[in-house]
Amino acid sequence: MVDQATAQELGLAMGSPDIKSVGPLAFGPEGVLFVGDNAGASIFALDVGDETKVGNEDAFDLENLDTSLASYLGCARDDVQIRDMAVHPFSGNIFLSVMRGSGDAAVPIIVRIDREGSISDVSLEDIPFSKTDLEDAADEDDPREVTRVKLRTVTVTDMSYVDGLLVVAGTSNEEFSSTLRRIPFPFSGDTDANSLEIFHVSHGRYETAAPIRAFVPYQGNNSILASYTCTPVVQFSVSQFKPGELAHGKTVAELGAHNRPLDLVSYQHDEEEYLLVANDRHPLIKIACVDIDQQGALTVPDESLDNSPADPVTPGVGVPRQILPHPGVRRMANLSDETILMLQEDAEGNYHLHSYGVGEL
Repeated sequence: MVDQATAQELGLAMGSPDIKSVGPLAFGPEGVLFVGDNAGASIFALDVGDETKVGNEDAFDLENLDTSLASYLGCARDDVQIRDMAVHPFSGNIFLSVMRGSGDAAVPIIVRIDREGSISDVSLEDIPFSKTDLEDAADEDDPREVTRVKLRTVTVTDMSYVDGLLVVAGTSNEEFSSTLRRIPFPFSGDTDANSLEIFHVSHGRYETAAPIRAFVPYQGNNSILASYTCTPVVQFSVSQFKPGELAHGKTVAELGAHNRPLDLVSYQHDEEEYLLVANDRHPLIKIACVDIDQQGALTVPDESLDNSPADPVTPGVGVPRQILPHPGVRRMANLSDETILMLQEDAEGNYHLHSYGVGEL
């Protein structure tokens, strides 16, 4: 746990955060954990108390994670919904946002898995925390939907802490609802936000409603690669984000219809930067950042991608990509500079944690 002076500098105060739901996770300065709460249209910053590394720094494997979580939480396996995963920058422990149960009875839980595989949960009572409300979130009764879910439920879809700012993808109550927010931390300054416009190749039109589903900063945090449902892959330059303006992304790939992006990570290997894109229909995809820079914008409709099932072997058009033999990847995180942690679902629906060296990818 951070000392009192550090907590004050970070704007944290002792209390019990009123978290209504847990979704996207991201770590920030001093190991503060950011938690997206779509039900409450808020983001919380929590001091989770981790300090020192325990166990092997690079390798980690845990079989049948969902069964172990169900046993720990005292519920059926089907009542465990893993929403996101992040690795603590100091301890190396793995944190999961988990909803236990469904509907109005679902309970939000932050789960900690240490490097020996032991499971615990983060107390949400009497801890240092702070909170920022997303004032431009859609109301709970807003009738608009995105891919058959209410607009409010995708207020926050992904987050990343970059150079003093919490970058938050999701939706707002604006007419052009796809939004990228930049929130100063500590939560004491004004939030800057941009509505986003992208060209959706398989839909054959420019779109401003569907939110980014997953994104990752790269190029020294000067660019963002984002992925959308059905499935444009879009590059944004950070320098283009001017407060209140409509930001235009460069569509660099289209992975095809009937596919949903799940997670992205970046890593360095042999002095080159690469990105991994996990999807619900495609295998794991690897993209070299240098190819993104050289790819021109896709601005011409391709009707062949609209109604056909996603091709799992040679998906879509645009930037070159490599298919990796890692099945069922649902979430990813950088376990270290040399290792990527993957949450994988097998053919029977069981979830496992496996780590892979970047040289294997």
